[in-house]
Amino acid sequence: MRTESHVEHELDLVVERKRIVGAGVMQVVLRDPGAAGLPAWEPGAHIDVVLGDDLVRQYSLCGDQGDPTAYEVAVLREPNGRGGSAYVHDVLTEGQHVCVRGPRNNFPLVDSDRYLFIAGGIGVTPFLPMVASVARRGADWRLVYGGRSRASMAFCDEIAAAHPGKVDICPEDECGLLDLATLLADPAPGLAVYCCGPAPLLNAVEERCGSWPAGALRVERFAPKKAAADQPGQSFEIELAQSGRTLRVPPDRSILDVLEDAGVYVLSSCRDGTCGTCETAVLGGIPDHRDSVLSESEQAANDAMMICVSRARSPSLVLDR
Repeated sequence: MRTESHVEHELDLVVERKRIVGAGVMQVVLRDPGAAGLPAWEPGAHIDVVLGDDLVRQYSLCGDQGDPTAYEVAVLREPNGRGGSAYVHDVLTEGQHVCVRGPRNNFPLVDSDRYLFIAGGIGVTPFLPMVASVARRGADWRLVYGGRSRASMAFCDEIAAAHPGKVDICPEDECGLLDLATLLADPAPGLAVYCCGPAPLLNAVEERCGSWPAGALRVERFAPKKAAADQPGQSFEIELAQSGRTLRVPPDRSILDVLEDAGVYVLSSCRDGTCGTCETAVLGGIPDHRDSVLSESEQAANDAMMICVSRARSPSLVLDR
């Protein structure tokens, strides 16, 4: 069973400041209107920002972990997105109240003596508090940060100035694509590799690290793995351990859909297996994991699943609901 606590907070925060920190990237600072301290968080954590009915988006916390009064996120404008980034850039105003859920952490910073952080574009955001943390404790680390152009790479000047000699800024129009063949040439004992960014970068890094020791690589995805999302579904039953109810999940419906239809409240957000909000304990049966959150070892344990996308390999599942 995953041991990380999933205590959920729902907060009414105020937009204190918005500012452009890169071409198409908006930084947003959120504070409690009563100046109360906010729930603590660890590097790699994200929050859900409720922007409207059925408009909930997840953003990595990228501010100062030591500041208990504010949460900071950075949002890339996605021209072909589903409306969240456009709302943040064009509609959200300073002084506006927003509902925030979390924080939660599916991308925790593990203890290690050596780290390699590989960021692509807006994927740099979770690494800002990570590198600050490892720098404070004197670990050996390096951040390689790629993007389309220097102008599009949020925080690149600030992070390079704060950590001289530790950050490689690699705009594609100046340097070409990141040299993953050199960066990840051979497995390095004791090296924790973290990667966050667009799917092509994540896929390339995963391929390069395919022969590395299990657990050496950790990635965070902003979009679900296509292969998982496209698999056909089969009908199966779910037993709810807390109520004893049994429900059937048809091929064209998710477990989450069926629970909601049955009046069972489940906290959820992304509905595509990337945020971890709907994680549910599995007490019996074998899940068909289709999420992009759990690691291979966590999926193999079969004691938790993301019910917005994952299904069943066995005829039935027993869920802690």
